[in-house]
Amino acid sequence: MWIIAGLGNPGKQYMYTWHNMGYLAVDMLADKHGIFLGKEKYKGLWGKGKIGGRDVIIIKPLTYMNNSGECLVEISKFYKVPPKNIITVYDDIDIAKGTIRVRPKGSAGTHNGMRSVIQLLGTEDFPRVRIGTGPVPEHWELVNYVLSEVPADERQMMNDAFVKACGAIEEIIANG
Repeated sequence: MWIIAGLGNPGKQYMYTWHNMGYLAVDMLADKHGIFLGKEKYKGLWGKGKIGGRDVIIIKPLTYMNNSGECLVEISKFYKVPPKNIITVYDDIDIAKGTIRVRPKGSAGTHNGMRSVIQLLGTEDFPRVRIGTGPVPEHWELVNYVLSEVPADERQMMNDAFVKACGAIEEIIANG
C-alpha cells in the first residue's frame, strides 16, 4: 500500500494559495483515478483507491501545514505503511514556478511542513514530489507570499505542474 500526502492548509481562504500546491495536486490525482477524498480521520481528509493496480490512500492533512507530520504518523501507523511508501507532495519556493522535482529522500530545507513530517516519521527516507513556487518576489516576506493567492495568469502554468506531479506519483508507484 502507498500513502500519497498533499500538504497544504485547510479552509477556503487558503485554497488557491502558493502553499496549497500539494492539496491541489492530489485533488487532481484523486479525480483522475476516481478516488473520493471524503473521509475525515487521522487528522486528515482522505480516500482509498487504486493507482496502477496498487492500493493507495490519498490524504490531505487538516492540521495546517506546520503540523503535517501528525496526520502522516497516525495514518501510516494504523495501516502499517512504512515511510518508503509515503509520497509527500508540496510547494517549494527554492524551485522555479511550474517545475517539479522528485527525490527519493532528503532534508526539509526551508519547509516547515516537511520538517514536521521528517521529525514525526523519524526519517528523511521517503519519496517526495516538490512543486516549484519560487522565487519569492522582491520586497515580499516569505509567509505573506506563500499565503497569497496564485494570480489568474499563472494558474495554467501551475495546473501543468500538477499534471507532471501526477505523472511522477504514478511512476513512483509503478516503478519505485
